[in-house]
Amino acid sequence: MFEIHEFIVPQESAGLRVDKFLVNVLPEYSRSEIQRFSVLRAGAPVKFSEKVKFGDKITVEISPIDTDVATDNISDDLDLEILYQDDDIIVVNKPRGVVMYPSAGNKTGTLVQNVLSYTHLSALGGVTRPGVVHRLDKDTSGVVVLAKSDAAYRGLVKIFSTHDLTRKYVAFVWGVPNWTGADITGNIARSSRNRQKMTMVKSGGKEAHTKVEVLDVWSNVGVSEFRCTLLTGRTHQIRVHLSAHGFPVLCDPVYGHGASRLGSVRDADLLEFIRTHSGQMLHAQILEFVHPVTGQQMKFKTDLPDDMLELRAILDN
Repeated sequence: MFEIHEFIVPQESAGLRVDKFLVNVLPEYSRSEIQRFSVLRAGAPVKFSEKVKFGDKITVEISPIDTDVATDNISDDLDLEILYQDDDIIVVNKPRGVVMYPSAGNKTGTLVQNVLSYTHLSALGGVTRPGVVHRLDKDTSGVVVLAKSDAAYRGLVKIFSTHDLTRKYVAFVWGVPNWTGADITGNIARSSRNRQKMTMVKSGGKEAHTKVEVLDVWSNVGVSEFRCTLLTGRTHQIRVHLSAHGFPVLCDPVYGHGASRLGSVRDADLLEFIRTHSGQMLHAQILEFVHPVTGQQMKFKTDLPDDMLELRAILDN
């Protein structure tokens, strides 16, 4: 059964794109949700990129949400570390090496599929990404929040889109800085040479801002430990920003430039770790946000995973 809404465009909204106008008058829906609706202007289909005019009659047909969120393809091969859950959200500590949700080449064993074996998730993220409002790379470990209710999904989407939260990561990197803290800014876009990589660009792309704090340094081997705070959330942001400024993350196969640095490593244990380890030494340690339904301030902090503790022990030796 379709749900139908009709709106007359007021003077102050004239000139807005259709989808932006609908975000204002249907605040309970995200922009991506709205773009799946059927929208008419004066009874005729209208593109979301078109501009509305004063007095336009806009009709929105909202179809029922498909709540079948791939429950026929559930995995239970992870020992989930659940940090918190209630009726609206679930917060888990994602292990390194685990993909967030099913995709080409990763049909099973994903984080979402394992969470679905334990509880339900909001269907608003789509069939393959139910409840997903942000993501960590496959080889980045740490705190992830997923939406169980539709209200939480909509609220979390807004929180992440406005960056109204705190996300802190720990990274072990090549290089020893001559500073204790830095602000890294620079737009990020997909590389024109390799579509699997992101890169910093002088024009275009998306604005990105990372705040860096030095936690520890091991000058004898040229390695440092950073705390990185995301002030925006772009794909591969920390890895791209640090690499572009001469501090690539250890064991990062894409941005790490590991082969060029191995010749300078004299410590046998460190050399063995770097050569045999898979996955960048990056961990999403802290996540803070206001609960999208209850309004409660939430804070989650996780210990470093075993491999990063092993690396630190080698560096301290």
